[in-house]
Amino acid sequence: MTQWTSAMGAAQLARLLNSQQDRPAGPGTRRPPAYRALADGIRLLVLEGRVPVAARLPAERELALALSVSRTTVAAAYEALRTEGFLESRRGAGSWTAVPAGNPLPARGLEPLPPEALGSVIDLGCASLPAPEPWLTRAVQGALEELPPYAHTHGDYPAGLPALRSMIADRYTARGIPTMPEQIMVTTGAMGAIDAICHLFAGRGERIAVESPSYANILQLMREAGARLVPVAMAEGLTGWDLDRWRQVLRDAAPRIAYVVADFHNPTGALADDDQRRQLVEAARSAGTVLVADETMSELWLDDGVEMPRPVCGFDPAGSTVITVGSASKAFWAGMRIGWVRAAPDVIRSLVAARAYADLGTPVLEQLAVNWLFNTGGWEQAVAVRRAQAQENRDALVTAVRRELPDWEFEVPRGGLTLWVRTGGLSGSRLAEMGERVGVRVPSGPRFGVDGAFEGYVRLPFTVGGAVAEEAAVRLAAAARLVESGATGGGETPRTFVA
Repeated sequence: MTQWTSAMGAAQLARLLNSQQDRPAGPGTRRPPAYRALADGIRLLVLEGRVPVAARLPAERELALALSVSRTTVAAAYEALRTEGFLESRRGAGSWTAVPAGNPLPARGLEPLPPEALGSVIDLGCASLPAPEPWLTRAVQGALEELPPYAHTHGDYPAGLPALRSMIADRYTARGIPTMPEQIMVTTGAMGAIDAICHLFAGRGERIAVESPSYANILQLMREAGARLVPVAMAEGLTGWDLDRWRQVLRDAAPRIAYVVADFHNPTGALADDDQRRQLVEAARSAGTVLVADETMSELWLDDGVEMPRPVCGFDPAGSTVITVGSASKAFWAGMRIGWVRAAPDVIRSLVAARAYADLGTPVLEQLAVNWLFNTGGWEQAVAVRRAQAQENRDALVTAVRRELPDWEFEVPRGGLTLWVRTGGLSGSRLAEMGERVGVRVPSGPRFGVDGAFEGYVRLPFTVGGAVAEEAAVRLAAAARLVESGATGGGETPRTFVA
Protein backbone atom coordinates (compact mmCIF):
# COMPACT_ATOMS: atom_id res chain seq x y z
CA MET A 1 0.00 0.00 0.00
CA THR A 2 1.46 3.39 -1.00
CA GLN A 3 1.91 6.05 1.66
CA TRP A 4 1.83 9.17 -0.51
CA THR A 5 -1.33 11.23 -1.04
CA SER A 6 -0.19 13.72 -3.70
CA ALA A 7 2.59 14.00 -6.28
CA MET A 8 5.14 16.71 -7.06
CA GLY A 9 6.33 16.94 -10.65
CA ALA A 10 10.00 17.38 -11.48
CA ALA A 11 9.50 20.73 -13.22
CA GLN A 12 7.41 22.10 -10.36
CA LEU A 13 9.89 20.98 -7.71
CA ALA A 14 12.80 22.38 -9.72
CA ARG A 15 11.01 25.73 -10.00
CA LEU A 16 10.52 25.87 -6.23
CA LEU A 17 14.12 24.88 -5.55
CA ASN A 18 15.53 27.38 -8.01
CA SER A 19 13.63 30.17 -6.26
CA GLN A 20 15.75 29.66 -3.13
CA GLN A 21 18.57 32.16 -3.38
CA ASP A 22 21.09 32.89 -0.66
CA ARG A 23 23.49 35.75 -0.33
CA PRO A 24 26.73 34.97 -2.21
CA ALA A 25 29.28 33.27 0.03
CA GLY A 26 31.75 35.65 1.62
CA PRO A 27 35.48 35.12 2.09
CA GLY A 28 36.21 32.01 4.11
CA THR A 29 32.62 30.73 3.84
CA ARG A 30 32.38 27.14 2.61
CA ARG A 31 29.46 26.21 0.44
CA PRO A 32 27.90 22.83 1.18
CA PRO A 33 28.25 19.99 -1.34
CA ALA A 34 25.64 19.96 -4.09
CA TYR A 35 23.76 17.02 -2.62
CA ARG A 36 23.62 18.74 0.79
CA ALA A 37 22.31 21.97 -0.72
CA LEU A 38 19.63 20.01 -2.58
CA ALA A 39 18.61 18.09 0.55
CA ASP A 40 18.44 21.32 2.55
CA GLY A 41 16.31 22.94 -0.14
CA ILE A 42 13.76 20.12 -0.16
CA ARG A 43 13.71 20.04 3.65
CA LEU A 44 12.97 23.77 3.76
CA LEU A 45 10.14 23.39 1.28
CA VAL A 46 8.61 20.69 3.48
CA LEU A 47 9.04 22.72 6.67
CA GLU A 48 7.44 25.72 4.95
CA GLY A 49 4.48 23.66 3.81
CA ARG A 50 5.20 24.55 0.17
CA VAL A 51 5.75 20.86 -0.54
CA PRO A 52 3.08 18.91 1.38
CA VAL A 53 3.88 16.07 3.72
CA ALA A 54 3.20 12.69 2.04
CA ALA A 55 3.86 14.16 -1.43
CA ARG A 56 5.52 11.74 -3.85
CA LEU A 57 8.76 13.24 -5.17
CA PRO A 58 9.96 12.76 -8.75
CA ALA A 59 12.25 9.87 -9.60
CA GLU A 60 15.96 10.58 -9.25
CA ARG A 61 16.58 10.64 -13.01
CA GLU A 62 13.64 13.02 -13.67
CA LEU A 63 14.71 15.51 -11.01
CA ALA A 64 18.35 15.35 -12.12
CA LEU A 65 17.32 16.30 -15.65
CA ALA A 66 15.08 19.13 -14.41
CA LEU A 67 17.86 20.56 -12.23
CA SER A 68 20.72 19.85 -14.66
CA VAL A 69 22.66 17.94 -12.01
CA SER A 70 23.91 14.37 -11.85
CA ARG A 71 21.67 11.53 -10.78
CA THR A 72 24.27 10.75 -8.11
CA THR A 73 23.66 14.19 -6.55
CA VAL A 74 19.91 13.58 -6.36
CA ALA A 75 20.38 10.06 -5.00
CA ALA A 76 22.69 11.34 -2.26
CA ALA A 77 20.25 14.13 -1.38
CA TYR A 78 17.36 11.66 -1.13
CA GLU A 79 19.46 9.38 1.08
CA ALA A 80 20.33 12.29 3.39
CA LEU A 81 16.64 13.19 3.68
CA ARG A 82 15.76 9.58 4.49
CA THR A 83 18.41 9.53 7.21
CA GLU A 84 17.02 12.74 8.72
CA GLY A 85 13.41 11.53 8.60
CA PHE A 86 12.18 13.90 5.89
CA LEU A 87 11.77 11.20 3.23
CA GLU A 88 10.38 7.69 3.18
CA SER A 89 10.72 5.21 0.33
CA ARG A 90 9.41 1.83 -0.68
CA ARG A 91 10.44 -0.26 -3.66
CA GLY A 92 7.84 0.08 -6.37
CA ALA A 93 6.08 2.99 -4.64
CA GLY A 94 8.77 5.67 -4.92
CA SER A 95 9.76 8.25 -2.29
CA TRP A 96 7.51 10.67 -0.46
CA THR A 97 8.01 13.53 1.98
CA ALA A 98 7.67 13.09 5.75
CA VAL A 99 8.53 14.86 8.99
CA PRO A 100 10.69 13.27 11.69
CA ALA A 101 8.95 11.86 14.74
CA GLY A 102 8.31 14.57 17.29
CA ASN A 103 8.35 17.42 14.77
CA PRO A 104 5.13 19.40 14.28
CA LEU A 105 3.50 19.27 10.87
CA PRO A 106 4.32 22.43 8.90
CA ALA A 107 1.62 25.07 8.85
CA ARG A 108 0.46 25.95 5.35
CA GLY A 109 -1.04 29.23 6.48
CA LEU A 110 -0.12 31.72 9.19
CA GLU A 111 -1.71 30.15 12.24
CA PRO A 112 -0.94 31.87 15.56
CA LEU A 113 1.24 30.16 18.12
CA PRO A 114 -0.54 28.34 20.95
CA PRO A 115 -0.62 30.44 24.15
CA GLU A 116 1.75 28.09 25.99
CA ALA A 117 4.54 28.89 23.49
CA LEU A 118 4.35 32.66 23.86
CA GLY A 119 6.72 32.80 26.83
CA SER A 120 9.71 31.60 24.83
CA VAL A 121 8.84 32.55 21.24
CA ILE A 122 7.98 36.01 19.92
CA ASP A 123 5.20 35.48 17.38
CA LEU A 124 5.53 37.66 14.27
CA GLY A 125 3.56 35.21 12.17
CA CYS A 126 0.04 36.42 12.81
CA ALA A 127 -0.90 40.03 11.98
CA SER A 128 -3.41 40.42 14.81
CA LEU A 129 -3.48 42.41 18.02
CA PRO A 130 -5.06 41.60 21.41
CA ALA A 131 -8.68 42.58 21.88
CA PRO A 132 -9.37 46.25 22.62
CA GLU A 133 -10.83 46.46 26.09
CA PRO A 134 -13.20 47.33 27.63
CA TRP A 135 -15.09 47.36 24.33
CA LEU A 136 -14.97 43.62 23.74
CA THR A 137 -16.45 42.88 27.17
CA ARG A 138 -19.07 45.61 26.80
CA ALA A 139 -20.04 44.35 23.35
CA VAL A 140 -20.53 40.80 24.61
CA GLN A 141 -22.56 42.04 27.57
CA GLY A 142 -24.69 44.14 25.23
CA ALA A 143 -25.17 41.14 22.95
CA LEU A 144 -26.37 39.01 25.87
CA GLU A 145 -28.98 41.63 26.70
CA GLU A 146 -30.23 41.54 23.10
CA LEU A 147 -30.16 37.74 22.83
CA PRO A 148 -33.49 36.60 24.41
CA PRO A 149 -35.77 37.38 21.43
CA TYR A 150 -33.42 35.50 19.10
CA ALA A 151 -33.22 32.55 21.48
CA HIS A 152 -36.91 31.91 20.84
CA THR A 153 -36.19 31.38 17.12
CA HIS A 154 -34.43 28.60 15.22
CA GLY A 155 -31.21 30.68 15.25
CA ASP A 156 -30.38 30.07 11.58
CA TYR A 157 -29.87 33.28 9.59
CA PRO A 158 -28.04 32.31 6.38
CA ALA A 159 -27.84 35.93 5.18
CA GLY A 160 -27.09 37.28 8.65
CA LEU A 161 -29.18 38.98 11.31
CA PRO A 162 -31.47 41.54 9.66
CA ALA A 163 -30.43 44.21 12.17
CA LEU A 164 -26.73 43.75 11.39
CA ARG A 165 -27.28 43.60 7.62
CA SER A 166 -29.19 46.88 7.85
CA MET A 167 -26.48 48.47 9.99
CA ILE A 168 -23.68 47.45 7.60
CA ALA A 169 -25.71 48.75 4.64
CA ASP A 170 -26.21 52.07 6.43
CA ARG A 171 -22.47 52.35 7.06
CA TYR A 172 -21.76 51.97 3.33
CA THR A 173 -24.43 54.55 2.55
CA ALA A 174 -22.80 56.95 5.00
CA ARG A 175 -19.53 56.49 3.08
CA GLY A 176 -21.26 57.66 -0.08
CA ILE A 177 -22.09 54.19 -1.45
CA PRO A 178 -25.90 53.77 -1.40
CA THR A 179 -26.55 50.24 -0.17
CA MET A 180 -29.62 48.19 0.73
CA PRO A 181 -29.68 45.38 3.33
CA GLU A 182 -30.41 43.01 0.42
CA GLN A 183 -26.87 43.72 -0.80
CA ILE A 184 -25.26 42.41 2.39
CA MET A 185 -24.49 38.87 3.59
CA VAL A 186 -22.87 38.34 6.98
CA THR A 187 -20.17 35.65 6.99
CA THR A 188 -17.84 33.89 9.39
CA GLY A 189 -14.91 36.23 8.91
CA ALA A 190 -13.44 37.52 5.65
CA MET A 191 -12.04 34.05 4.92
CA GLY A 192 -15.57 32.65 4.99
CA ALA A 193 -16.69 35.40 2.63
CA ILE A 194 -13.95 34.80 0.08
CA ASP A 195 -14.36 31.04 0.30
CA ALA A 196 -18.06 31.42 -0.56
CA ILE A 197 -17.27 33.78 -3.45
CA CYS A 198 -14.64 31.45 -4.89
CA HIS A 199 -16.99 28.47 -4.77
CA LEU A 200 -19.75 30.45 -6.49
CA PHE A 201 -17.69 32.06 -9.25
CA ALA A 202 -14.52 30.02 -9.70
CA GLY A 203 -14.83 26.27 -10.01
CA ARG A 204 -11.86 23.92 -10.00
CA GLY A 205 -9.39 24.87 -12.73
CA GLU A 206 -10.69 28.45 -13.12
CA ARG A 207 -8.16 31.29 -13.25
CA ILE A 208 -8.01 33.82 -10.41
CA ALA A 209 -5.80 36.89 -10.79
CA VAL A 210 -4.05 37.89 -7.56
CA GLU A 211 -1.65 40.59 -6.56
CA SER A 212 1.94 39.45 -6.27
CA PRO A 213 2.62 39.35 -3.35
CA SER A 214 -0.76 38.76 -1.71
CA TYR A 215 -2.25 37.54 1.56
CA ALA A 216 -0.90 34.05 2.20
CA ASN A 217 -4.00 32.48 3.74
CA ILE A 218 -6.19 33.62 0.86
CA LEU A 219 -3.72 32.23 -1.68
CA GLN A 220 -3.77 28.89 0.11
CA LEU A 221 -7.58 28.91 0.28
CA MET A 222 -7.71 29.41 -3.48
CA ARG A 223 -5.15 26.68 -4.11
CA GLU A 224 -7.14 24.25 -1.98
CA ALA A 225 -10.23 25.13 -4.04
CA GLY A 226 -8.35 24.06 -7.18
CA ALA A 227 -7.96 27.55 -8.67
CA ARG A 228 -5.21 28.43 -11.14
CA LEU A 229 -3.57 31.52 -9.67
CA VAL A 230 -2.36 34.21 -12.08
CA PRO A 231 0.05 36.60 -10.28
CA VAL A 232 0.13 40.31 -11.13
CA ALA A 233 3.16 42.17 -9.77
CA MET A 234 2.57 45.16 -7.52
CA ALA A 235 4.05 48.52 -8.44
CA GLU A 236 7.30 49.50 -6.75
CA GLY A 237 7.19 50.59 -3.13
CA LEU A 238 3.89 51.69 -1.66
CA THR A 239 2.43 53.15 -4.85
CA GLY A 240 -0.28 50.52 -5.32
CA TRP A 241 -1.01 48.64 -8.53
CA ASP A 242 0.74 48.48 -11.90
CA LEU A 243 -2.28 49.12 -14.12
CA ASP A 244 -0.53 48.21 -17.37
CA ARG A 245 0.19 44.74 -15.99
CA TRP A 246 -3.35 44.39 -14.71
CA ARG A 247 -4.86 45.31 -18.07
CA GLN A 248 -2.59 42.82 -19.83
CA VAL A 249 -3.46 39.95 -17.46
CA LEU A 250 -7.18 40.67 -17.54
CA ARG A 251 -7.09 40.82 -21.32
CA ASP A 252 -4.85 37.82 -21.99
CA ALA A 253 -5.72 35.41 -19.15
CA ALA A 254 -9.41 36.35 -18.82
CA PRO A 255 -9.57 35.30 -15.15
CA ARG A 256 -12.99 34.61 -13.71
CA ILE A 257 -12.10 36.46 -10.51
CA ALA A 258 -9.48 39.02 -9.49
CA TYR A 259 -8.69 39.40 -5.78
CA VAL A 260 -7.21 42.70 -4.57
CA VAL A 261 -6.47 44.50 -1.30
CA ALA A 262 -6.63 48.20 -2.13
CA ASP A 263 -6.44 49.54 1.42
CA PHE A 264 -3.04 49.09 3.13
CA HIS A 265 -2.31 45.96 1.18
CA ASN A 266 -1.28 42.81 3.00
CA PRO A 267 1.71 42.32 3.03
CA THR A 268 3.21 45.47 1.41
CA GLY A 269 1.08 48.17 3.06
CA ALA A 270 0.42 49.91 -0.30
CA LEU A 271 -2.63 52.15 -0.68
CA ALA A 272 -4.19 52.33 -4.17
CA ASP A 273 -5.39 55.80 -5.09
CA ASP A 274 -8.72 56.83 -6.63
CA ASP A 275 -7.45 56.80 -10.19
CA GLN A 276 -5.97 53.30 -9.85
CA ARG A 277 -9.24 52.02 -8.42
CA ARG A 278 -11.27 53.55 -11.22
CA GLN A 279 -8.99 52.14 -13.91
CA LEU A 280 -8.93 48.65 -12.43
CA VAL A 281 -12.71 48.51 -12.15
CA GLU A 282 -13.01 49.62 -15.77
CA ALA A 283 -10.47 47.01 -16.90
CA ALA A 284 -12.23 44.24 -14.96
CA ARG A 285 -15.61 45.24 -16.39
CA SER A 286 -14.22 45.16 -19.94
CA ALA A 287 -12.70 41.71 -19.37
CA GLY A 288 -15.82 40.26 -17.73
CA THR A 289 -13.86 39.60 -14.54
CA VAL A 290 -15.44 39.75 -11.09
CA LEU A 291 -13.30 42.05 -8.94
CA VAL A 292 -13.21 40.98 -5.27
CA ALA A 293 -12.07 43.94 -3.15
CA ASP A 294 -10.86 43.03 0.34
CA GLU A 295 -11.22 46.12 2.53
CA THR A 296 -10.52 44.53 5.91
CA MET A 297 -7.68 47.03 6.51
CA SER A 298 -9.61 50.10 5.34
CA GLU A 299 -10.04 51.64 8.81
CA LEU A 300 -6.45 51.12 9.90
CA TRP A 301 -4.79 54.35 8.77
CA LEU A 302 -2.09 55.18 11.30
CA ASP A 303 -0.72 58.62 10.41
CA ASP A 304 -2.37 62.02 10.62
CA GLY A 305 -3.31 63.48 7.29
CA VAL A 306 -4.00 60.20 5.48
CA GLU A 307 -6.85 60.79 3.03
CA MET A 308 -8.61 57.53 2.31
CA PRO A 309 -9.66 57.02 -1.32
CA ARG A 310 -13.20 56.14 -2.30
CA PRO A 311 -14.07 52.45 -1.77
CA VAL A 312 -13.48 50.28 -4.84
CA CYS A 313 -17.20 49.54 -5.10
CA GLY A 314 -17.80 53.29 -5.40
CA PHE A 315 -16.49 53.06 -8.99
CA ASP A 316 -19.04 50.37 -9.87
CA PRO A 317 -22.42 52.12 -9.49
CA ALA A 318 -24.29 49.34 -11.31
CA GLY A 319 -22.84 46.74 -8.95
CA SER A 320 -22.08 44.36 -11.81
CA THR A 321 -18.30 44.07 -11.38
CA VAL A 322 -17.16 44.60 -7.78
CA ILE A 323 -17.81 42.39 -4.77
CA THR A 324 -16.60 43.89 -1.49
CA VAL A 325 -15.45 41.92 1.54
CA GLY A 326 -15.22 43.46 5.00
CA SER A 327 -14.48 42.13 8.47
CA ALA A 328 -14.27 42.95 12.16
CA SER A 329 -11.21 40.75 12.58
CA LYS A 330 -8.43 43.19 11.64
CA ALA A 331 -9.86 46.52 12.77
CA PHE A 332 -11.31 45.13 16.02
CA TRP A 333 -10.15 41.63 17.04
CA ALA A 334 -9.27 38.42 15.21
CA GLY A 335 -11.37 36.46 17.69
CA MET A 336 -14.47 38.30 16.50
CA ARG A 337 -15.15 36.11 13.47
CA ILE A 338 -17.63 38.38 11.73
CA GLY A 339 -17.22 39.33 8.08
CA TRP A 340 -19.54 40.48 5.35
CA VAL A 341 -20.02 40.64 1.60
CA ARG A 342 -21.44 43.63 -0.27
CA ALA A 343 -22.63 42.79 -3.78
CA ALA A 344 -25.59 43.04 -6.14
CA PRO A 345 -28.77 41.51 -4.65
CA ASP A 346 -28.78 38.60 -7.12
CA VAL A 347 -25.21 37.70 -6.13
CA ILE A 348 -26.14 37.82 -2.45
CA ARG A 349 -29.12 35.54 -3.11
CA SER A 350 -26.87 33.04 -4.87
CA LEU A 351 -24.32 33.14 -2.05
CA VAL A 352 -27.03 32.63 0.56
CA ALA A 353 -28.54 29.72 -1.36
CA ALA A 354 -25.13 28.02 -1.66
CA ARG A 355 -24.53 28.48 2.06
CA ALA A 356 -27.07 25.79 2.88
CA TYR A 357 -24.39 23.27 1.89
CA ALA A 358 -21.56 24.97 3.80
CA ASP A 359 -21.80 26.50 7.29
CA LEU A 360 -25.54 27.47 7.32
CA GLY A 361 -24.86 30.76 9.07
CA THR A 362 -22.76 32.88 11.40
CA PRO A 363 -23.02 32.71 15.23
CA VAL A 364 -25.83 34.93 16.46
CA LEU A 365 -24.12 36.16 19.63
CA GLU A 366 -21.08 37.50 17.76
CA GLN A 367 -23.33 39.24 15.24
CA LEU A 368 -25.18 40.92 18.09
CA ALA A 369 -21.88 42.02 19.62
CA VAL A 370 -20.72 43.68 16.40
CA ASN A 371 -24.15 45.27 15.95
CA TRP A 372 -23.89 46.66 19.49
CA LEU A 373 -20.52 48.19 18.66
CA PHE A 374 -21.86 49.82 15.50
CA ASN A 375 -24.99 51.12 17.28
CA THR A 376 -23.32 52.64 20.33
CA GLY A 377 -20.20 54.25 18.88
CA GLY A 378 -18.09 51.62 20.58
CA TRP A 379 -16.66 50.56 17.21
CA GLU A 380 -15.17 53.97 16.48
CA GLN A 381 -13.70 54.23 19.98
CA ALA A 382 -12.19 50.74 19.84
CA VAL A 383 -10.73 51.25 16.36
CA ALA A 384 -9.15 54.53 17.48
CA VAL A 385 -7.39 52.63 20.27
CA ARG A 386 -6.36 49.96 17.77
CA ARG A 387 -4.83 52.60 15.47
CA ALA A 388 -2.84 54.17 18.30
CA GLN A 389 -1.54 50.77 19.41
CA ALA A 390 -0.57 49.73 15.88
CA GLN A 391 1.17 53.05 15.22
CA GLU A 392 3.20 52.75 18.42
CA ASN A 393 4.15 49.16 17.61
CA ARG A 394 5.05 50.08 14.03
CA ASP A 395 7.37 52.87 15.10
CA ALA A 396 9.09 50.67 17.71
CA LEU A 397 9.57 47.80 15.26
CA VAL A 398 10.89 50.06 12.50
CA THR A 399 13.43 51.63 14.86
CA ALA A 400 14.59 48.26 16.21
CA VAL A 401 14.95 46.58 12.80
CA ARG A 402 16.84 49.53 11.35
CA ARG A 403 19.25 49.40 14.29
CA GLU A 404 19.83 45.63 14.38
CA LEU A 405 19.57 44.87 10.65
CA PRO A 406 20.69 47.96 8.73
CA ASP A 407 21.03 46.02 5.45
CA TRP A 408 17.33 45.14 5.41
CA GLU A 409 15.18 47.40 3.23
CA PHE A 410 11.55 48.45 3.54
CA GLU A 411 9.22 51.40 3.19
CA VAL A 412 7.10 52.40 6.17
CA PRO A 413 3.40 52.17 5.31
CA ARG A 414 0.97 54.80 6.60
CA GLY A 415 -1.56 52.19 7.66
CA GLY A 416 -2.32 48.51 7.96
CA LEU A 417 -0.50 46.01 10.12
CA THR A 418 2.58 44.81 8.21
CA LEU A 419 6.08 45.65 7.00
CA TRP A 420 7.27 43.96 3.79
CA VAL A 421 11.03 43.63 4.21
CA ARG A 422 13.79 42.82 1.71
CA THR A 423 16.35 40.79 3.66
CA GLY A 424 19.63 41.92 2.11
CA GLY A 425 20.01 38.84 -0.09
CA LEU A 426 19.27 36.27 2.61
CA SER A 427 16.78 33.45 2.06
CA GLY A 428 13.48 34.23 3.74
CA SER A 429 12.79 30.51 4.11
CA ARG A 430 16.05 29.95 5.96
CA LEU A 431 15.46 33.03 8.12
CA ALA A 432 12.09 31.59 9.12
CA GLU A 433 13.69 28.25 9.98
CA MET A 434 16.53 29.81 11.98
CA GLY A 435 14.12 32.22 13.63
CA GLU A 436 12.27 29.28 15.18
CA ARG A 437 15.57 28.17 16.75
CA VAL A 438 16.35 31.52 18.32
CA GLY A 439 12.82 32.23 19.50
CA VAL A 440 11.16 34.44 16.90
CA ARG A 441 8.51 33.24 14.48
CA VAL A 442 8.41 35.05 11.16
CA PRO A 443 6.75 34.10 7.84
CA SER A 444 8.98 34.03 4.79
CA GLY A 445 8.25 35.86 1.57
CA PRO A 446 7.36 32.79 -0.55
CA ARG A 447 4.22 32.24 1.52
CA PHE A 448 2.87 35.43 -0.07
CA GLY A 449 3.78 34.56 -3.65
CA VAL A 450 3.03 32.03 -6.34
CA ASP A 451 5.52 29.26 -7.25
CA GLY A 452 8.36 30.30 -4.95
CA ALA A 453 8.47 34.05 -5.56
CA PHE A 454 9.81 36.49 -2.92
CA GLU A 455 12.47 34.25 -1.39
CA GLY A 456 14.39 37.39 -0.42
CA TYR A 457 11.59 38.81 1.78
CA VAL A 458 9.91 38.37 5.14
CA ARG A 459 6.73 39.94 6.52
CA LEU A 460 6.89 41.66 9.92
CA PRO A 461 3.54 42.61 11.50
CA PHE A 462 3.02 45.40 14.03
CA THR A 463 1.92 42.99 16.75
CA VAL A 464 4.61 43.75 19.32
CA GLY A 465 6.04 46.98 20.64
CA GLY A 466 8.43 48.43 23.18
CA ALA A 467 10.96 46.02 24.65
CA VAL A 468 9.38 43.06 22.87
CA ALA A 469 9.90 44.70 19.48
CA GLU A 470 13.53 45.37 20.38
CA GLU A 471 14.04 41.75 21.45
CA ALA A 472 12.35 40.52 18.26
CA ALA A 473 14.84 42.51 16.17
CA VAL A 474 17.75 41.11 18.21
CA ARG A 475 16.53 37.58 17.59
CA LEU A 476 16.02 38.27 13.88
CA ALA A 477 19.60 39.49 13.71
CA ALA A 478 20.74 36.27 15.41
CA ALA A 479 18.75 34.26 12.85
CA ALA A 480 20.38 36.24 10.04
CA ARG A 481 23.84 35.44 11.40
CA LEU A 482 22.97 31.73 11.44
CA VAL A 483 21.81 31.92 7.82
CA GLU A 484 24.97 33.75 6.80
CA SER A 485 27.12 31.13 8.52
CA GLY A 486 25.40 28.35 6.60
CA ALA A 487 24.04 26.67 9.75
CA THR A 488 21.77 23.69 9.06
CA GLY A 489 21.18 22.31 12.54
CA GLY A 490 21.39 23.06 16.22
CA GLY A 491 21.56 26.79 16.61
CA GLU A 492 21.02 29.06 19.58
CA THR A 493 18.65 28.22 22.41
CA PRO A 494 15.52 30.40 22.56
CA ARG A 495 15.50 32.78 25.51
CA THR A 496 12.41 33.16 27.64
CA PHE A 497 11.17 36.74 27.32
CA VAL A 498 8.60 38.34 29.62
CA ALA A 499 7.10 41.60 28.42
